[in-house]
Amino acid sequence: MVGSEDRWIATLRGRIFARMWRPRIETGQAPIILFHDSLGCIEIWRSFPKELAQASGRVVIAYDRLGFGRSDRRSDRLDFNFVGEEAESVVPQLREQLGFDRFIAFGHSVGGGMAAHCAALHGETCDALVTESAQAFVEDRTREGILEAKAQFAQAEVFEKLRRFHGDKARWVLDAWIDTWLSPDFADWSLAGVLPQVTCPVLIIHGDEDEYGSTRHPEIIARGVRGPSELAIMSGAKHIPHREREREVAERVAAFLRAQSGGQG
Repeated sequence: MVGSEDRWIATLRGRIFARMWRPRIETGQAPIILFHDSLGCIEIWRSFPKELAQASGRVVIAYDRLGFGRSDRRSDRLDFNFVGEEAESVVPQLREQLGFDRFIAFGHSVGGGMAAHCAALHGETCDALVTESAQAFVEDRTREGILEAKAQFAQAEVFEKLRRFHGDKARWVLDAWIDTWLSPDFADWSLAGVLPQVTCPVLIIHGDEDEYGSTRHPEIIARGVRGPSELAIMSGAKHIPHREREREVAERVAAFLRAQSGGQG
């Protein structure tokens, strides 16, 4: 059994909504922090955090970034350094207000880049990094996927699905994703300067049919980090392996973490 607890995190820019999943039998190991994708929030993770907590025996923490889900709104445009902002400003608040020190950083899509920044900036307390469908640079396939999604969200019924998760913040969420990734000024963004600072063990999960990024991304991450890396290319998986093959991903992450901690958790 896995129980959950909702918490509010105070930051200088507003309140952030967080949820913690606790397995009935905890290993006492460092919790796993989940970083969501560009349109994501806690609810869009669906049942995966519970599955991951059960498989790993660790507390799993997810939160809605400022402007997303239940967290406070924001009206500014995303700064092009937004991928690194979570590591700098939010993670320290999570650690202080939720009462933990060491942690595992797990990020999906752009959240994978955020998790990589966390592993780089907080290397002394980040025990491991897990990236899933993470982008390492701005690829033509990524931009093409966003353009296709933009056309789909122009349909009222598709946009309404986004409103279910973000309410009246949905338009800001969608525009922040599209406008940022399609901006010419963002075209040179990459994780090249961050990856060499990652010294912890790294698990890199990527579907070979990911519509937002080729397998060049996980290969670049694996080559770029200084810590030991494990590459998991999932045959037939697209951009959301944790939804497409939830148990397989949860168990793969749990096995990876057990190996890093000598079989515990």
